[in-house]
Amino acid sequence: MANQLAMDKSFAINNLRAAGYSERRIAQTLGVSRGAVRRHLQAPAPNRTTAPTAPSDQAPTGSQDSNSTKAPTGSSGEKPAPQSVVATIAGGSQCERFRELIVAKCELGLSAKRIHQDLVADHGFDGKYWSVNRFVKSLGVHSQTAFRRMEVEPGEELQVDFGTGAKIRGADGTHRRTHVFRCVLSHSRKGYTEAVFKQDTESFIRTLENAFWALGGVPQRVVFDNAKCAVKTPDWYDPELNPKLVDFCKHYGCAFTPTRVRTPRHKGKVERGVDYVQENALRGHEFASLAAQNEHLAHWERTVADTRIHGTTCKQVRAAYETHEKAALAKLPLERFAFYHEAKRKVSRDGHISINRSFYSVPPEYLGREVWVRHDSRLVRIFDASLRLISTHVVTERGRFRTDPQHIASEKISPIERGIGYLHGKMRRIGPHASRWADAVVAGRGVEAARVLQGVLAMSRKHSSENIEQACQTAWRSGAINCRIIRTLLKRQAAASQTTMDFMEEHAIIRPIAEYGNFIHEKVQEGIYQ
Repeated sequence: MANQLAMDKSFAINNLRAAGYSERRIAQTLGVSRGAVRRHLQAPAPNRTTAPTAPSDQAPTGSQDSNSTKAPTGSSGEKPAPQSVVATIAGGSQCERFRELIVAKCELGLSAKRIHQDLVADHGFDGKYWSVNRFVKSLGVHSQTAFRRMEVEPGEELQVDFGTGAKIRGADGTHRRTHVFRCVLSHSRKGYTEAVFKQDTESFIRTLENAFWALGGVPQRVVFDNAKCAVKTPDWYDPELNPKLVDFCKHYGCAFTPTRVRTPRHKGKVERGVDYVQENALRGHEFASLAAQNEHLAHWERTVADTRIHGTTCKQVRAAYETHEKAALAKLPLERFAFYHEAKRKVSRDGHISINRSFYSVPPEYLGREVWVRHDSRLVRIFDASLRLISTHVVTERGRFRTDPQHIASEKISPIERGIGYLHGKMRRIGPHASRWADAVVAGRGVEAARVLQGVLAMSRKHSSENIEQACQTAWRSGAINCRIIRTLLKRQAAASQTTMDFMEEHAIIRPIAEYGNFIHEKVQEGIYQ
């Protein structure tokens, strides 16, 4: 069984048709399909209902507040369709006696809410708000305020927007979609167009920067919508911009102005500009690469968009730009904006953090703590929790470590890492002969001298400085410049220092050997006679 229209919509269809509305307009007004309107109007006459005679000054079902401006819902939870009972009001409405007054207030642009308040306060009206609301709609009075066109001075404003670009056809037959960036100078209508794969913060900043350099200057302000790539928290009075975009604007000395939420007409010049690019430059095209699409867009910009006579300004775009606006743009900075990525990292046990599979050191006191990292294609800057710079590194290739020597704990630095100068200084403390021998080792052994000197210094744990001095003097005189010679000399010194004790034949506690002989003889004799 086909769905049947609700009673109020049936009444509304009949009355709107009687008022001369077409089927299309009735369907749009009531929010129903044209087929439903057509079936209802073509139904036999007995099924065609007439308008109700019940008082129309009552709010729709579910509304008990006469001042409520929120459309109530029925038992099924559906909102009544707009103007669904438009024609049921004119006859028995309590507002009929105030018709002229209500019409006059509507012409002044007053809302139905304000009209209801005035009728209650000044004329003792006891009807409900919805009665006035329906009556105002039945009058067909619409008070619209004309849009105000905003024209700006040269170099003052650049409007920016994104749209859908042409597809990129891969070698394997697959397609990848693109986004087309479009910006328009509001005074001359000079534009810049570029296709990108992503509509993220980096792509937005890079394309906007490319636009500045292509235009040859910087406008006073940039107008864009509240896209996430630019605005962190939308707010008409105090929006929170992306921190990277704030740094970008400081670098170029321009202001960024987001539009009101869901109000694209605030950047209407570029809204139409995106449509112009899609319809005139990209429709029906596919490209093998993003570079090919951007090359096509640049050629189209020069040969088509710049040479056209703009419908509003009635001037050629290129001529208007070069004559009036180009000189009004602010000068470009000496360098481009150093775009950076930002991330939080935890310092590992070896005192490094990982960025794009490369490793960078931090001071040892931050071991196991979290730090902030800002990195681009050239530098890695590391900050503490208070965003104080604690380390800077040049970007290295993947899998490599970039370690600042100052970030290594002193107890973790080996003597060889400290260098020949450090080892030679310790040899100098032993004595002049040791220092002179160390000079000979460095001159004769080169890089290998570090290990030799380290070996001799290790011997100082077991041997005195005097002994090492004497060994170094002997080795230097003989021209020996290896660690084994010092070790051998030290062993010889230890052997020579040992004294030999003579065997003592007589001592107060040593009995003469004759006593031991007599003692044995006596014991033997006792054993025989027993």
